[in-house]
Amino acid sequence: MSAADNLRIASLASNRAVHAAFAWLHLHEPQLRRWQMESMAIPAPPFGEAKRAEWYSHQFTMLGLSGTHIDNEGNVLAELHNGAPDGPVVLLSAHLDTVFPVGTDCTPHEDESRILGPGVCDNGAGLTALLGLIAAIQSAQIKPACTLLFAANVGEEGEGDLRGMRYLFGPSPYAKRIRTAIALEGGGNGTVVDRALGSRRLRVTITGPGGHSWADAGRPNPILTLSAALLAIARLPLPRQPRTTINCGTISGGTSVNSIPPSATADLDLRSISALQLDHTEMAVLKTLEATLKAEGSDQLHLHVERIGNRAAGELPENAPLSRSLRAVDRHLRLPTESRIGSTDANLPLSLGVPALAIGAGGTGGGIHTLDEWYDPTGRDLALRRVLLLLLDASTLVASESI
Repeated sequence: MSAADNLRIASLASNRAVHAAFAWLHLHEPQLRRWQMESMAIPAPPFGEAKRAEWYSHQFTMLGLSGTHIDNEGNVLAELHNGAPDGPVVLLSAHLDTVFPVGTDCTPHEDESRILGPGVCDNGAGLTALLGLIAAIQSAQIKPACTLLFAANVGEEGEGDLRGMRYLFGPSPYAKRIRTAIALEGGGNGTVVDRALGSRRLRVTITGPGGHSWADAGRPNPILTLSAALLAIARLPLPRQPRTTINCGTISGGTSVNSIPPSATADLDLRSISALQLDHTEMAVLKTLEATLKAEGSDQLHLHVERIGNRAAGELPENAPLSRSLRAVDRHLRLPTESRIGSTDANLPLSLGVPALAIGAGGTGGGIHTLDEWYDPTGRDLALRRVLLLLLDASTLVASESI
């Protein structure tokens, strides 16, 4: 962060149109709350975000954005134009999906200032902030220095494996145009994820002949073999630096208590801040699985491992323009910059060398990823002012690079 960064942010914050946007955010909390209650009542389970996407598409259109559409992966996209039609863009996104499966009652409820319900913070806070920022920019008639691309994207959680972002930075026509990406993620005023936590998710399946627990006693049991393998994996030595973890999140198999199961499956989650260490850990897990099967000494058991998730590690350099801009914004607003490591939509652009971060959308929350999730939006306009300044400054920096 330099004196020039601080001066640029101070000048931006003193702009009359920006002040008008700040005022809109402060005065329209009831509208933000209505949007949050209405949108969160529409379930968005993994790979089932379509109905919520339609709702956001309608909101984008009502807010006067250009080119509103749902792309081939299910992301809702719209633009606020400035500059050449095929010029650089700054992406502001929030993910549509929740971790909760089909059939979960996601209807939110109010308890004084709090909103209660699955997904109301992750990512109800981010999605509501997305609409609020668009509305404030439009109301104040702010003209960003370059085109802003807004996205309510799919596939951030779990097995979604960042499929929305993978499309945007892959086959999407926007892939080469996005120069900076900001993801709205959960609550918090000073929170920012600028270091991407890498992860590998493996689905391990062991199959066998199955049979009757009495008549076929002695046949190899996939559940017992898989259990032995998991215990061995749990004993693998892992480094403290770089921090690396292994978790078994689900296990399933069998048909009845008096049957030798024909198969058993477990899902493993491997995480590390180091891409190289993640490779080493995955290899150690695979070798342990193979060694356990070999020790069983049966040619009737078969191992199948499928990689169901792969999020690359990455980091936004401290001297990157986006990083310096954030610190200058936080200095201006007298906010602490709470830099964190996390697995978010920012992983994908960071892994490709695109400046990116995930940022809190204000308020406070708890019970994340549980049925008791809650969110209190009190004072969230401070965080929204933070994001607005960062977004507009990023557009200025991107526009200056393209001249």
